[in-house]
Amino acid sequence: MPVHVDEYGHLCAGGPGRGSAAGSAVAYCLGITQIDPIKYDLLFERFLNPDRISLPDIDIDFDDEGRGRVLNWVTNKYGKEKVAHIITYGTMATKMVLKDVARVQKLPLAESDRLCKLIPARIPDPKDKEKQLKINLKNSIAAVQELQDAENSEDPIMRDTIKYARKLEGNVRGTGVHACGTIICRDDITDWVPVSTADDKETGEKMLVTQYEGSVIEDTGLIKMDFLGLKNLTIMKDAVENIRRIKGVEVDIDHIPIDDPATYKLYCEGRTIGTFQFESAGMQKYLRELKPSVFEDLIAMNALYRPGPMDYIPDFIDRKHGRKPIEYDIPIMEKYLKDTYGITVYQEQVMLLSRLLGGFTRGESDTLRKAMGKKIKSKLDELKPKFIAGGQANGHNADVLEKIWKDWEKFASYAFNKSHATCYSWVAYQTAYLKANFPSEYMAALLSSNINDITSLTEYMSECKSMGINVLNPDVNESMQRFSSNEKGDIRFGLAAIKGVGEAAAMSIIDERNRNGRYKDIYDFVERVNYSVVNRKSMENIAYAGGFDSLCDFSRSKFFAEDASGVTFLEQLMRYGQRFNAEKQNAQQSLFGGDTGTVDLQRPLLPVCEDWNILEGLKKEKEVIGLYLSSHPLDDYRIIIDNICNVELPDLDNLAPLEGREVAVAGIVTGIDMRTTKDGRPWGRVKLEGYAGTHEFTLFSKDFEKFRQYIFPDYYLCIRGKVQKRPYGKDPNELEFRINSITRLADMRDTIKEITITLPLSAIDADLVESLHAAIKKSKGKATLRVTVVDETEGVTLRHFSRKIQVGITNELIDYLNHNQLKYTIS
Repeated sequence: MPVHVDEYGHLCAGGPGRGSAAGSAVAYCLGITQIDPIKYDLLFERFLNPDRISLPDIDIDFDDEGRGRVLNWVTNKYGKEKVAHIITYGTMATKMVLKDVARVQKLPLAESDRLCKLIPARIPDPKDKEKQLKINLKNSIAAVQELQDAENSEDPIMRDTIKYARKLEGNVRGTGVHACGTIICRDDITDWVPVSTADDKETGEKMLVTQYEGSVIEDTGLIKMDFLGLKNLTIMKDAVENIRRIKGVEVDIDHIPIDDPATYKLYCEGRTIGTFQFESAGMQKYLRELKPSVFEDLIAMNALYRPGPMDYIPDFIDRKHGRKPIEYDIPIMEKYLKDTYGITVYQEQVMLLSRLLGGFTRGESDTLRKAMGKKIKSKLDELKPKFIAGGQANGHNADVLEKIWKDWEKFASYAFNKSHATCYSWVAYQTAYLKANFPSEYMAALLSSNINDITSLTEYMSECKSMGINVLNPDVNESMQRFSSNEKGDIRFGLAAIKGVGEAAAMSIIDERNRNGRYKDIYDFVERVNYSVVNRKSMENIAYAGGFDSLCDFSRSKFFAEDASGVTFLEQLMRYGQRFNAEKQNAQQSLFGGDTGTVDLQRPLLPVCEDWNILEGLKKEKEVIGLYLSSHPLDDYRIIIDNICNVELPDLDNLAPLEGREVAVAGIVTGIDMRTTKDGRPWGRVKLEGYAGTHEFTLFSKDFEKFRQYIFPDYYLCIRGKVQKRPYGKDPNELEFRINSITRLADMRDTIKEITITLPLSAIDADLVESLHAAIKKSKGKATLRVTVVDETEGVTLRHFSRKIQVGITNELIDYLNHNQLKYTIS
């Protein structure tokens, strides 16, 4: 990972490059890219060749935190008058123009929404059903009768809305700034193109912006530079720093072994959550089937896992494992198809084979690649005879050459840029290497990078749990500013990430700890803290988050217990700490006057009060750190939720994939909104929060009365229902989640009668029997225990149940079964 340092000493990590530049040996030798183009058959002519008129550009990734500093460096290096960003034009799209014109025409909002909903998502070409027409008003009106009726409506407002929308569609609606495109000119930019100004989002300063957009800027003779921000580079940079700080190991992430066993084991097991490019559920499934063993397998999967070529993945996997033969139309094709088991995956393979078989020049092979990718029929018709003739001249059969050409035409629009796939597969491999070899340090960096995305944060914390890594509450004796790993391999929440604390207060606490050692207890903390930056709000929120738990042997609630005068214990501690500092300073100043310099003050006494219940404490915790960390209110019911519920609450925000399904969800009631209709009938909204997020349910009159007994704050509920088409409404395709039943989770827990544990015969040994017996013995209860032993080789199954032992379905027992990958069912 190239690390760039600006004039202020700030670090910025750079990526291996992307796109065709990775095929340039010159870029590799200069250190612009880190991928050896010769080793991976990446082609220079993709980057530059005699037939290419336009100059090539080099797209470079930087870590997203340092990208702004790179842009500032470029501006200072070449001069503000020679550097400009690129403008973007936002046009009036089909639905947007309808809404805008309808608003000006004062068409009712309901009618405006109706017109927008009538715009189809796809419009088949009546002349060719395999093709789709462009989505615009002209084609939409021709395809939808209701839009035709609106265009010919007797209502002048409706008619004019369609009329004016058709005229305005496609016109510029507003301008913006290209996310990464930058122009660097040898002369003043104004000598070449007209410019305007825009506000820099980060600094608020004015910056130059070209008035020509990116698609035409090259025609002016200027070169577009793309400086892209890649969050994964930030994650890797932070992970490397975590490793250095915690373990004292310097990891050179650009020179890690390409054949690391732990990394390929991670890929083979599909444990790629949190890694770059390979973390989707579908990709994990294919990785487990493929069991990649070389870097080339990862490059191929990166290229294949896209709409279209994805259909070739099963065949690719079967060929790797010998379940299907690896065949070549012409034996010499093995030279370029060996790494992909005889399947054409990359555009570069088409280019190389056209030269090998048909005698194409380097420039002609790139022209073929462009023509196939963009389906330029005239150019293909021109090149095909040359390929057939060249192939025959090289001694190949004309019919076989025809077949190869047809295969290329079919697949070339899917074939991927190998240079790009190789670069990004290398970044992916680097992230997987860090996760496999330094799991807690990598996951800490990953969590820090997603601190503002609660959905991702929750997912990655679940991944930490499955990896055996504990994500712990903030701790003034261990936490850094952001998520950090400790010597035990656990991860600590960052102090600066607590609401109301901020970076200055967090750094003050950390700096004092680094200078004078760990805080011994809460009194030592308040005696040493700097109250000019750590205020009462900071202290309160640290206490709510559990940041003082390691210093105290009492409940967090005691910090907020009030004395007779209404002063909380935390305020008493702060007043004591401030007096202590003042007395200490006075004593130090009077040392030469014969004073000993010691401070003798009465410490506040611990108050007597009732402790918060678990739910109340967790609510306070969530308020200041954004999520439940020490535990979750639903943990007592996790077993029921895992075995009964089939979707998460946020899944109900998009009902289309669930149409026709019986659905069960669970959560805690966190919000209630009671309403009445105009005729006095009650209805309401209920907000439920689960492990993955929240969803709000609307209960109208009959349902409201039927389920009113469950609508109370902090109730733990399981809601069952069906996703179906709404029986009443303007849109016949509109879906609803129809609630059939609501049950309290506590009532459901009492109905569990038995658990069945399935043991593969091959896994049974003395250690398993002993540990399983110990786990069962600890989990006492009233449920019947059943054990099923399966001999997969012989196809024999034996079922047993215990007459003497009854078990409790505890979280500890379930965690044991999951950890040992033992299947179980409860009923």
